[in-house]
Amino acid sequence: MEQRPLWSEAGAAPAEAPTTRGSRAVRTSGVKSRRELSAPVAAATVRAEVSAPVLASIAVGRPVRGEFTYALPEELAGRLEPGQRVLVPFGRGTALGFYLGPASPPPGDKVKLKAVQRVLEDSPSLPRDLIALLRFAAVHYRYPLGEVIRGALPPGLSKAVEEKEAKPDVQHFAVALVNEVPPELSRAPAQSAALAYLLAVGGRAPLEEVAHAIPGARETLKKLATRGFARLEEKTVEASVKEGLIQGRPDHLTPEQDAAGVVLRGALDAATFQPFLLHGVTGSGKTEVYLRAAEHALSLGKGSLILVPEIALTPQLVGRFRSRFGAEVAVLHSALKDRERLFHWQALRRGDVKIAVGVRSAVFAPVDNLGLIVVDEEHDPSFKQEEKLRYQARDLAVVRGKQAGAVVVLGSATPALETLENVKRGRYQLLELKHRVDDRPMPSIELVDLRVERPREGVVTEEAPILSPPLLEAMAETIGRGQQVILFLNRRGHSTVLLCEVCGLSLKCSECDVCLTHHRSQNRVVCHYCGLAMPVPEQCLECTGPMLKLGIGTERVEAEVLERIPTARVARLDRDSASSAERLTELLASFARRELDVLVGTQMVAKGHDFPGVTLVCVVMADTSLSIPDFRAAERTFHLLTQVAGRAGRGKDPGRVLVQTYNPDAEPVRRVLAHDFDGFANQELEWRKALAYPPYSRMAAVRLEGEHPEQTASVARSLGNIVSRHMPPASAGVRMLGPALAPISRIRGKTRWQLLLKGPTHTALAPLLARVEAALADVPSAVKVVIDVDPGAML
Repeated sequence: MEQRPLWSEAGAAPAEAPTTRGSRAVRTSGVKSRRELSAPVAAATVRAEVSAPVLASIAVGRPVRGEFTYALPEELAGRLEPGQRVLVPFGRGTALGFYLGPASPPPGDKVKLKAVQRVLEDSPSLPRDLIALLRFAAVHYRYPLGEVIRGALPPGLSKAVEEKEAKPDVQHFAVALVNEVPPELSRAPAQSAALAYLLAVGGRAPLEEVAHAIPGARETLKKLATRGFARLEEKTVEASVKEGLIQGRPDHLTPEQDAAGVVLRGALDAATFQPFLLHGVTGSGKTEVYLRAAEHALSLGKGSLILVPEIALTPQLVGRFRSRFGAEVAVLHSALKDRERLFHWQALRRGDVKIAVGVRSAVFAPVDNLGLIVVDEEHDPSFKQEEKLRYQARDLAVVRGKQAGAVVVLGSATPALETLENVKRGRYQLLELKHRVDDRPMPSIELVDLRVERPREGVVTEEAPILSPPLLEAMAETIGRGQQVILFLNRRGHSTVLLCEVCGLSLKCSECDVCLTHHRSQNRVVCHYCGLAMPVPEQCLECTGPMLKLGIGTERVEAEVLERIPTARVARLDRDSASSAERLTELLASFARRELDVLVGTQMVAKGHDFPGVTLVCVVMADTSLSIPDFRAAERTFHLLTQVAGRAGRGKDPGRVLVQTYNPDAEPVRRVLAHDFDGFANQELEWRKALAYPPYSRMAAVRLEGEHPEQTASVARSLGNIVSRHMPPASAGVRMLGPALAPISRIRGKTRWQLLLKGPTHTALAPLLARVEAALADVPSAVKVVIDVDPGAML
């Protein structure tokens, strides 16, 4: 079954040239939604005639499909460029619009058009190359173009307000201009005290610090400045890199790094689209290859875009780029203040900054003269957006590289099977780093069979031990040598199941079809899907029987380590303990400085970290992700185990990995023990091919959720019947699975259904998805239906 990658279909995407229906323009490939059909026809008409107007095609930042035709007032004719934000009348009010270019006259001589009201910026927010990418994304992922454009913009530009230039953060300082408190201040005790404080701390201090120490110091310092005894100044605050997260430039590269660098420099010099897979084992120095490639791009006057799975999980990568390029690096992620994000965006758009590092949404960053795109840990599921525009950032990065004629590097120690298949078919060029830096050995991986090794002390209760004797012994030895340990478990909380000892019922969320998780630090049970929380019940809510706390989470692992090894310095890294990006970065920096012995964490400890002091990594439970009802479960288990194992032995001392499991014969576990990625990938690809799963097919999911179970089920079956009636012949290779209840059938009180479509190409699925879109006009408002092209998860 021939399968083209996403970027190869970019040129074959449906044309976006607008055609007019009545008085507004829509895509020729578009399907009007129920909301669009009900929009007032007056959205594109006016009460006043516009003589011989110049027409503009506008995408409106509302959840309506299609492009709309407006008249341009004389004063705006010839002034607009594609990508500029405008204010337009829409419905009964106004809306943010995006100028896309001239429009063709609508049919009929008597059509009256509303006019663009005003322009909101002097230059386009989005350059032409980004508009092309966003048009592709809107068509491919079946989402309204105006909403796609609006979602790509930073705060400050995504609303119908005039653009303002963002200013960087500044810190205000007070500086003493004398060496002692002059006598004339004896009658001004407040001024005397403020000046004395400044002199006591060295003559210079942040204004906030002085104001905190001395009430009313702000006004007092202004008076001192007026009298010439002090000076107020401000300094731009530049993002700093935490101590412990900086690595210097290596004196030399490994032969494999050097060979990869030569190829990438040649590709950058050629200035043509070339996609690469940089397949390097953990600790092989992929990041240094990225840095050298970005350096070469910069020397050619070209920009670079570096995508990471989650900015908070990879502070070292950001730190290394900052330490290498300084102010040339813009960082884009949601943890920044709105003003900071806008500041970085504007610097990139002006070309003042040439390198952008960010999470998946940074794929839309306006990098000037883009020459290099890097997707680090390209296999990571975090690159898939799971709401609104449900795009895959890795795939869009390749499409953007093709459109811009840029070099694209996908880096991973465990590449996605889709990426591997593209290498096998010659679409991506393979660059390999098979050895660690300085020829450090790969860590030894040992199996701990919990069927044999798990201690069985008394009954199964909250206090039953979960760390096996071999694991505890290895930890004690490692800490005794002054080295560090990482314990990995991909479950938060203390106990994942609360079960009644009498009736056997588990404590479930009232709004979701999942069990509540016990968080002992909060003394509450919490739903990890909807956030519902309540005190821990002392007895069963059904029969008043006693509750058993079963299952394990990172809280429980941390508690057991502290109990078994009291002298150990232990910290926990998960979404509960790292409530902010700053807290997470500080915790990782503390571990890097060896102020901690043991780090217990979820997948947050597995990604992108390089801690030379870690010589022991323990996987507390390797089975947690194997039973998930998803065809990618085995692949993700292998990826996660390999990535976390790769944190060991990255310094001078060799590494050791212990894997606790109840399923030692599971394929991903056996292959990880042998460091056999190729064997796992080949076997998994054979299975995928036999069942026609990606990468040997394309998929789309139609997901439904509604407040009323019967109504939601009825709509799901109705959509299924529509698809069934229009299925192509069996020879076309298109199949429908469902409709059926989703594996997690209820979240936030809403019933969930889904149907899956599989086909050889996206083009083969397009007619069926168009039928679904057309049917949305008749779907009750109480049922939400979304189309997810290339779904990342089946839950």
